[in-house]
Amino acid sequence: MYKIIFTALVTVFLLNGCIVVPAHHDSGVVVAPALPVVVELGVEPYYYFSGYYYYYHNNRWSYANTRSGPWLDLPPNRYPKEIRYRGRDDDRGNRGHDRD
Repeated sequence: MYKIIFTALVTVFLLNGCIVVPAHHDSGVVVAPALPVVVELGVEPYYYFSGYYYYYHNNRWSYANTRSGPWLDLPPNRYPKEIRYRGRDDDRGNRGHDRD
């Protein structure tokens, strides 16, 4: 009797462990990879990295598969630590002023 109950329990346990349920995807959106620690922007506020376009505006980052969008908000934990600007002086507020 115990052998039958044990076999039934093992069978139920094994069957429950083997059931595969398909994953549910809300919108099919994949979050882009985190940006590098340092990002250097040129004249335009766009950055291309790891197959995605990133757009920086008003201290926020967005990303898209193409430069024309649609743009999605990048989670803050994927922002770079530092943003540098190519072709700009370090003293942006003091351009044209001589310092003694």
